[in-house]
Order: sequence, then C-alpha cells, then structure tokens
Amino acid sequence: METLRVGVIGAGWMGHVHARAFQRLAQHWPDLPVRPMVAAVADAVGPAAEAFARSHGDPTAYADWRELLADPTIDAVSVTAPNFLHREIGVAVAEAGKHLWIEKPVGLSAADATAVRDAVAAAGVVACVGFNYRHVPAVARARRLIAEGAIGTPTHAHAQLFTDYAAHPGSPLSWRYAVDRGGHGVLGDLASHGVDLLRFLLGDIQALTAQTAIHIPRRPVAETQGHYAVLDVDDPGLSFGEVENEDYVVALVRMASGVLSVCEADRGAVGEQNNYAVEVHGTKGLVRWDFRRPGELQVSAGEQYANQPTSTVFSEPGDGEYAAFQPGAGLAMGYDDTKVVEAHHFILAIAGQPAELATLDDAVASATALDAMVTSHQTGQWVSVS
Repeated sequence: METLRVGVIGAGWMGHVHARAFQRLAQHWPDLPVRPMVAAVADAVGPAAEAFARSHGDPTAYADWRELLADPTIDAVSVTAPNFLHREIGVAVAEAGKHLWIEKPVGLSAADATAVRDAVAAAGVVACVGFNYRHVPAVARARRLIAEGAIGTPTHAHAQLFTDYAAHPGSPLSWRYAVDRGGHGVLGDLASHGVDLLRFLLGDIQALTAQTAIHIPRRPVAETQGHYAVLDVDDPGLSFGEVENEDYVVALVRMASGVLSVCEADRGAVGEQNNYAVEVHGTKGLVRWDFRRPGELQVSAGEQYANQPTSTVFSEPGDGEYAAFQPGAGLAMGYDDTKVVEAHHFILAIAGQPAELATLDDAVASATALDAMVTSHQTGQWVSVS
C-alpha cells in the first residue's frame, strides 16, 4: 500500500482533528489504496507545534509553513490556519504541487476562494473543502429522501446555526472580530455551513436578501485570545477595541429551483451551544436534522397531509458512510467522525477513485452567497447569486 505523507498547517484544535482523521482512516477502511501518514506540522506558535508533534507520532515541526511546503517528501497538506491566511497558503500549496484539504470558508471573500480554486485547477492537484456537515449520515439520508420525492416537491427550507462562543462581552478582541483577518465574522464562520447545507440538499442559489447585526460592538483587548476565553470586563486595566464584523445574519434565499429558504446564523446567541439544524418542507412532508442529535432524522412522509405525524428515524447502514463506523441503527456518530469521512473521500480522489467531497467550486459558491449577503445588507436589496 502506497504511503501518502501529509503535512498539517495550523496546530490548533482543527489541526488535531485533521490529524486524527488521517490516523483513523485505516481503522474504518483497511483496504484504502493509499494510506496517509502525518509527517509534518507547521505553526508559528512553537509550543503548539511541539504539542501537536507529541500527540501525532512526532512529525517534523516547522515554525514557518513555507518550510513545510518546501519539503519534497510531503504529498498533501491540510490547511487549518485562520481564515485570512487561506488564500495565500492555499495557492502556495497548489503551486507546490501538493494535494489540498482546506477548511472553510477558504479565505475572506469569493475572490479569495476563486484564487485558490484557480491555482488548484492550474496545478492539477486534488482539493477538498471542510464542509463536513454534508457527510453526516442523517443529512445524506435527508438528501436521498428529497431526491426520491418522499416529501413531495420542496416548498421551503431553513438552515440555522446558533452558538454562544461570542455571547460574553468579555470575549477578547481576537482576529475573529476584525474584517481583515476574520472576514465577515459569523458569515464565514457559521453561515458558510448553512449555505452549503442548503445547496447540498436543494441545489444552487439564485438570489438573496439579507440583514446583519453586531450584538457587542466593543470587546476587551488582551493577549489571551482563545475561542472560548473570557475576561473580566470590570477590570480597570483593560482597554477596549471596536468589533468590525457581524455577530448575526439572516438571509431570505431563493434557490434556483424556486424554493424559498432562510439561512440564519448567530455566534453570540445566549443559551445556545452549537444549535445547528436544517429542515426542508415539501408538499407531502418534511425532513429535519439537528446537529446535537446527529444520528436522528425527523421525517414526515405520506399522503395524509393535515395531521400527518412526524417520526424520528435513526441512521443506519446505507446512510452515507455510516456502515464504516457502526453495524446497526441507533449508534450515533460524532463531529470527528464526519472529518474522518471527509478525509476518506479526499484520499479516494487522490487515488483516482470516485469520491463525494466538497470541492473548491462549492467553496466559491458559498463565498459568493456570503458576499451577496453583505451587499444586500448595505443596499437593502435583493442580490443575484451567479
């Protein structure tokens, strides 16, 4: 079996998730044509790179991602760095002739995502984007039911992504709150997933209108900048800076099929912890999925219409890649499992085999919709999404 030497750029939480996904592949698919090995990591924060190396078989640690790309033994690269680095690193990975697994949203704008897509196409390498919720078996089942006509003709849909990591006013002013480093905040962070789920289930977007809001306009400035870090806002020694990007977005979306949908995301929703969900209503029923109950899908289907019941069905072999993880229905999979599935299809594509992965075309489509949301908020008008 051929070994694929992988480098990971970004030694934070998501970098560890990618590394674990590569390491678990052989446990779920022992007959893979190519077996990945995490051989290198790059992070400017020395302790983070060292901790990553200790956790994942002691790969070579680099302080500069350019040194990792210069290593001729590296075949593929995972990019889990902050959003503002996606374009520069993604293009460089492609130009170095290495396959690319990059986290969403692939930069700060559609122009960034397009630049990475074009570089990948020019280099002829394989690329995969981290829209992992489409790999949840229950979501795969929902897509199949919709395509089979089980809920009739889709009429309207709703994608919701609410969480509270930015709800506390003491959350420090990190790169996430600056346009030049975090882009448009909750749009790239969470709404990008909502757009991808709507597209995955219902097809392309035609046009949209949107409004955005900033819940907490000023945040404390400090060296501590963890995702869930909290500072004492009553500390007289703290200084404060302006939040530049959005905490909340709501968009009315018209799909190319004519289906009207709502895409809503909030990073500062008090009382909500990763409350991510998508539902599609049709002329004969509905499908509804909640991330916090990942192995369940609510389904209403039949000919009763009024007073028709909704049932909860459990994921089972035949739903997406469920069978590679569990032997029977009702054994739930988790977040990390979706990244293992993502890694699996990335490896299949590299091996030249059929694969179902989110591509850079999907990233460009999502980013184009997000840009349109910003434009719509500024103009108060519907914006076409090509």
